[in-house]
Amino acid sequence: MTSSPNILWYCTDQQRFDTIAALGNPHVVTPTMDSLVAEGTTLTCCYCQSPICTPSRASFLTGLYPSRARNCRNGNENYPGHPRLVSKRLADAGYDCGLIGKFHLQSAGHRTEPRLEEDGYRYWRFSHAPRDDWPQGHDYADWVRGQGEDLDELRHRDERVPPGLHQTAWATDRAIEFVTQDRSGPWMLSVNVYDPHPPFIPPRSYADRFDRDRMPGPYFRDSDLAAQARLAEIDFQTLAAHPDTFDGRRVQALYYAMIAQVDDQLGRLLDCLDATGQRDDTLVIFTSDHGESLGDHGLLYKGCRFYEGLVRVPLIFRWPGHVQAGVQSDALVELLDKSATIVDVAAAGGLNELQGRSLWPLLSGRVSPDHHRDFVRSEYYDALDPAFIGTGSPDTPKPADVSQGHSDDEPAAGTYGTMYRDRRHKLSVYHGHEIGELFDLETDPWEFDNLWDDPASAAIKAELIKASFDASIQSGVDVGTRRIAPM
Repeated sequence: MTSSPNILWYCTDQQRFDTIAALGNPHVVTPTMDSLVAEGTTLTCCYCQSPICTPSRASFLTGLYPSRARNCRNGNENYPGHPRLVSKRLADAGYDCGLIGKFHLQSAGHRTEPRLEEDGYRYWRFSHAPRDDWPQGHDYADWVRGQGEDLDELRHRDERVPPGLHQTAWATDRAIEFVTQDRSGPWMLSVNVYDPHPPFIPPRSYADRFDRDRMPGPYFRDSDLAAQARLAEIDFQTLAAHPDTFDGRRVQALYYAMIAQVDDQLGRLLDCLDATGQRDDTLVIFTSDHGESLGDHGLLYKGCRFYEGLVRVPLIFRWPGHVQAGVQSDALVELLDKSATIVDVAAAGGLNELQGRSLWPLLSGRVSPDHHRDFVRSEYYDALDPAFIGTGSPDTPKPADVSQGHSDDEPAAGTYGTMYRDRRHKLSVYHGHEIGELFDLETDPWEFDNLWDDPASAAIKAELIKASFDASIQSGVDVGTRRIAPM
């Protein structure tokens, strides 16, 4: 490998894997993401390690599974004794590190999320969400006020927040500021926009570009209602309902409009790299923290389910002359592998301390793109505040973008679930309940036919439960410090 590149790490929030035109979706408009697909290597079967924000982000920012990183919940008060972040590893290796937008390793409810000690970031421009809920310390809201505007008032207009004042535009402006600063060594910038996270309120100028009548609609069968009723005790932000009751096609159109705006702003940032001569020296990584149900199986938003739309996310790498161009690999990959790859490419050291496997041999063409892992895992351990668990159908959900409160009394434990997916099958176990899900993704890629109780599938179910249990123990147990003697 040549000298360490700059690293632009662009992470959207709640973006499904199937939302890029170049990867087969004719209903989205994503020319910038399409260009990354053409110019880089795309991992089309990448899975997040939790379908919820904080545990997923804690996982890929530490390079450990959420259970090993000891950060499995949204809304946590603090993060004491946290493992070393990837950003800190890079800073220690001589990188100038910046963060823009969301961090979310601790709760931002009724306060601005505090920074962690030793997070590694020299440049910090924070925006948990595109709201004005915080009296101080929320850089995006402060910036909007500095433009003489009221963010809450803008959000409730029919036109919504105009593109020039939107959080995605603010994040791009700050990113351009960072990448054009003078420095003598490499930089790493983590850009974390909030879109396409709910609520689905893109600027009207984007929303008008997507006709709900031209949308394909969610992946849904009438049998989903009975299937989800069996899972009613399992945490989720909404209860299942027929997509017609919450206008699933309209939700889909608004979601795609939000992604189109992200794509435009990402294009501005990549144009800046070109204009400043940094294109060939920068590894660009595009991804998301987890997906969105988007009406599939009658569900909106997120929770303890492990369907493809929730746990499978985009992952694209581009570095001209170093990462293979135009490669689409369907090898099984985890977001942890992205973290390991960043540490590997940056020559930051400590790669053996991470649970991810570097993708660099695959990206550089030294190994076949056909295989990376035999299986992938995802975890959900009491991750949502009870106030966010749905008590009605998706047409009247609990608001997904309201700041979380805090109670001095610890609520009763919520759902615990794990997912194990190999090349063909996906097993989801909801621990403490006599229910689970088993899907044959080869014959049933959108997970309509649950084989959990199918007698003909009993042998493969038992085999996968054993494999999932083994993987959970091997990945979740911290055995302590390095052995130096037999006794």
